[in-house]
Amino acid sequence: MTALDAAALGKRIAAVRKAKRLKQTDLARASFVSLPMVKAVEQGKRYPSDTTLEGFAAALGVDPTLLLSTHTGTETRVHAALPAISASLATYDMPVASPRRSLDELRTAVTETVHWRLAAQYGRIAQHAPALLVDVLTAFQTAQDKRTAARLVVTAARSVDAVAYKYGARDLSARLVDLMRSTVAYAEDPLLSASVAYVRTEVFFSARAHTAGIRALEAAVDAAPAATDENTAAALGALHMRAAVIAGRGGDAETANSHLAHARRLSEQTREGAYLGTAFGPECVRIHELSVAVSLGQDHIDGAFAAAHEWSPSHALPAERRSGFWIELARAQMWASRFDDAFASLQAARSIAPQHTREHPWTRETSATLLRLRRVDEESLHHFANWVGAI
Repeated sequence: MTALDAAALGKRIAAVRKAKRLKQTDLARASFVSLPMVKAVEQGKRYPSDTTLEGFAAALGVDPTLLLSTHTGTETRVHAALPAISASLATYDMPVASPRRSLDELRTAVTETVHWRLAAQYGRIAQHAPALLVDVLTAFQTAQDKRTAARLVVTAARSVDAVAYKYGARDLSARLVDLMRSTVAYAEDPLLSASVAYVRTEVFFSARAHTAGIRALEAAVDAAPAATDENTAAALGALHMRAAVIAGRGGDAETANSHLAHARRLSEQTREGAYLGTAFGPECVRIHELSVAVSLGQDHIDGAFAAAHEWSPSHALPAERRSGFWIELARAQMWASRFDDAFASLQAARSIAPQHTREHPWTRETSATLLRLRRVDEESLHHFANWVGAI
């Protein structure tokens, strides 16, 4: 790439940043890169990697191709990484090398992947996942005290699973969930076990095994510690939120509302935040009220609009959670024939978390339906539907 290309890209990034009224420090913080990197890129002294470019795009709320028209996109790179991720799991019980990173180094790397997951930076996770999984598994197999290493395995596998699940690699996702379940006992942490039960629900979502999913989550609730502080309340509350959604998907409104009521009460004991990598708090519960109403179907759109009435998630919530709110609201708005509002909600989701929005099946379904009905600005919608792969 020539210096002229780097200079042109840097000027484009700077122009978009200024149009969004962001400082360079804001862009650095939101895209998880250093301030010197932002300055060097904008000055044309550094050419960003694909991962860095997508981090800038996500922070600026635009598609990466707006910054660089030749960008190939996250999807291509994620799918290219999936075989290596799968291979890294093949030797989970027989390390092929000595540990390459200390536990402290691995802890830092794993914590970073959690931040990327919550920010819906799936391309970054996929890029680092194969080596990270090999390293945490090697550390686990060779450690004398397996508690810390087991925790790292579970947390890393959860971040990688987010990529596998969202990009349709359901068999790989199930293997990662099995790895979490088989390893978590070594961590001797009942709250981490609760978080694994939360993630395991993906398997039931994929199989549409809603009743079994509810039973599994209710068993996890029974096994979890009592809510005596914020951490325990958040762990229980997250399980109840998840149970409410899967009950909604199964059409069981009574069970869904019962779990929502439990989650609501538990949220009163917590501040909004991420607990062991799961966002929980009053705002998260309100988002799940919308999610449950949408899961129950078109007859419950009044409940969806009540949950979203004159309210939207604050920036205190992870990008993935906030974009999910707008995607689900768009579905309800489409059902209510509020087509312009539905498209605006999809655009809001995209501005918050482009990768999450693009891979969400309801984004494709809603945009395809809007395009078929041709009830909103056709050129803009056509471009959006093409971006998400709906056409």
